[in-house]
Amino acid sequence: MTPGVVGRGPRVQGWRRIPTAALGLLLLTGGCSLATRPVPPSGPPPPAPVAGAVEEGIASWYGPPFHGRQTASGEIYDMEAPTAAHRTLPFGTRVRVHNLETGRSTELRINDRGPFVRGRIIDVSRRGARELGLLGPGIASVQVEILDAPPPRSCFEVQAGAFRERENAEILRSRLAADGFQVRTSDGPDGVIRVRVGPFSSQDDARRAEARTQGFLLGC
Repeated sequence: MTPGVVGRGPRVQGWRRIPTAALGLLLLTGGCSLATRPVPPSGPPPPAPVAGAVEEGIASWYGPPFHGRQTASGEIYDMEAPTAAHRTLPFGTRVRVHNLETGRSTELRINDRGPFVRGRIIDVSRRGARELGLLGPGIASVQVEILDAPPPRSCFEVQAGAFRERENAEILRSRLAADGFQVRTSDGPDGVIRVRVGPFSSQDDARRAEARTQGFLLGC
């Protein structure tokens, strides 16, 4: 997804429960970004998210270059639909995103993967960005609250790299395979070749692979 503007804002704090009276505000940072080598997120893995759990960080948005293309869930991306991308939440999860800078909120459904920029936790559609007041600044500090989610699936992958040049993707794929990983390449509709390790049925195993490859943990 198109790179957004890197800016200020809190780092990912992980999912946590908050008092019922405080529920309702969510933060979203938009813009799924692609790099030749992704920067791994820091901190311990968050617990399995449940309704009412919240996460804080930076939101960005993505739009025209990806409109009409296939998302990671297999759906066609509609930038005017109430959708968003998250690295690990199950597809179909509904979240409420609250812009901590403007006080504006919106409800979105997770149907894509990303973002891949340090500190960012969610990429929203153009519609979501408009409702949150993100179109101008490009990013904002947000809080994301889970409203409801499908039962979690025990399936994880690690994205070890993303390349425009196939030769570079194959070099990484071969190196990871030689290190004993089950690895595959995936051609995206955006012309980027992603190198992914897995799948893993255990999140702990996936986290170890994430640390070894300096990649990103993804749901699959």
